[in-house]
Amino acid sequence: MTKAKESVVHTGVVKFFNSSKGFGFITDHATEKDVFFHFSGTRDRVVDAEEVTFEIEVGERGPKAINVARVK
Repeated sequence: MTKAKESVVHTGVVKFFNSSKGFGFITDHATEKDVFFHFSGTRDRVVDAEEVTFEIEVGERGPKAINVARVK
């Protein structure tokens, strides 16, 4: 299955991030849905409750956030 990436930039808040395991979830402001992310898809260090921008990539296991960056 080929990965597909949306070119839309989303905004949201980090709901949960486990730094020792390297993954977490972002609540998308527009849809109020949670999106999985892995630390390898982040551009900045993120923490819980932080405002971020991100893109969505759809892979074999479903949607995930990539290019996650803090809102400055």
